[in-house]
Amino acid sequence: MPNPIFDFSDLTPEERIQLAEDLWDSLAGAPESLPLTDAQAEELDRRVEAYERDRDPGRPWKGVLRQAS
Repeated sequence: MPNPIFDFSDLTPEERIQLAEDLWDSLAGAPESLPLTDAQAEELDRRVEAYERDRDPGRPWKGVLRQAS
């Protein structure tokens, strides 16, 4: 399949962001097209095991963000 060259210079930054989001969202329908690396799979396994051990769901991101500010 040839790789066409796209010129996005006529799009606004907002339109380019939307295009990138739309492209990314299109992959959600086929998660198998983005397989995990071994390192990613190991990290997910580690996190699931840690959660199952202590059942600590963590903290809401807004609270973490407030603390970081």
